[in-house]
Amino acid sequence: MGTIKRLNKWANAHTYYPLDLIRVALGVFLFIKGVEFMTNHEQMAEVVRPFQEMPGGMILLHYIAPAHFVGGFLIVVGLLTRWAALAQIPILMGAVLTNFMGVMNTNNLVLATITLLVCIFFLFYGSGKHSADYYLKMQK
Repeated sequence: MGTIKRLNKWANAHTYYPLDLIRVALGVFLFIKGVEFMTNHEQMAEVVRPFQEMPGGMILLHYIAPAHFVGGFLIVVGLLTRWAALAQIPILMGAVLTNFMGVMNTNNLVLATITLLVCIFFLFYGSGKHSADYYLKMQK
């Protein structure tokens, strides 16, 4: 717990608006992807096709879209950002692996890799000073 408090203090002291914009852009991107997966079942089935034969393959279909949808919203407002980013990491690792197990699509690989790295950054950085987490913390 001391490590998280230390990371929060560092993040609040070194917060910048460009980092908040990156956080919001990440959240909007994930939210849009969640909506896209919910509305286009064929695309979702195609994305998960390389993992169908693995145990729990059907669970992936029911985890990815809601995790992107809810996690994206939470990241945008800066509420539970670390938890939302943590929920995205297994999905994004699977997105990177999909390019190696299925058909290689360079654009999807680059997009998934960048999104994974940004999620890992916000897993450690947190939501920053301009977020709902910070506002709620200051209300105490």
